[in-house]
Amino acid sequence: MTLPLPLLAPCCPPRNPKRLRRQALLAWLAACLAWPAGAVLAAGPTTIGTVDTAFKLIGRDHDIIVEAYDDPAVQGVTCYVSRARTGGIKGSLGLAEDRSEASISCHQVGPVQFAQPLRQQEQVFSERTSLVFKRLRVVRMVDAPRNTLVYLTYSDRLIDGSPQNSVAAVPVERATPIPLKQ
Repeated sequence: MTLPLPLLAPCCPPRNPKRLRRQALLAWLAACLAWPAGAVLAAGPTTIGTVDTAFKLIGRDHDIIVEAYDDPAVQGVTCYVSRARTGGIKGSLGLAEDRSEASISCHQVGPVQFAQPLRQQEQVFSERTSLVFKRLRVVRMVDAPRNTLVYLTYSDRLIDGSPQNSVAAVPVERATPIPLKQ
């Protein structure tokens, strides 16, 4: 026994391709604006503190923020990053571009353990420092001969990054060799 197939009728008129592109662009822009200014890919930062550097009548003051990031792949290592944060109206709305200067200090805060082998070089943190085009990045490198984890922080842009950077090293006990991916 076969059942009759229903007649297929269009439920809506054909779509205009220009209108679809415009809607997709507007949806992308809305998602970018809704994304928090301090979004991080790997693990969220813990704010340790801030100090004001310049008073702003409207909006938050310009400041330096110090945040702690736990390395998601290395238990027992925390990186402290200090960076300038722009205030004022644009800064409060997440529209300002923060300066490229940042400083990093990474330390062993407990027994170092590795959940899995590490890559020789890998980005471990990334945080947006402007509306769309600029990011603060932290990259972990493994210095295998010295059994040391090296962390580098820098800022990049879509077109032109900044050469300003800061580096920190965390030596790991020889009894705990750093496992590397082959």
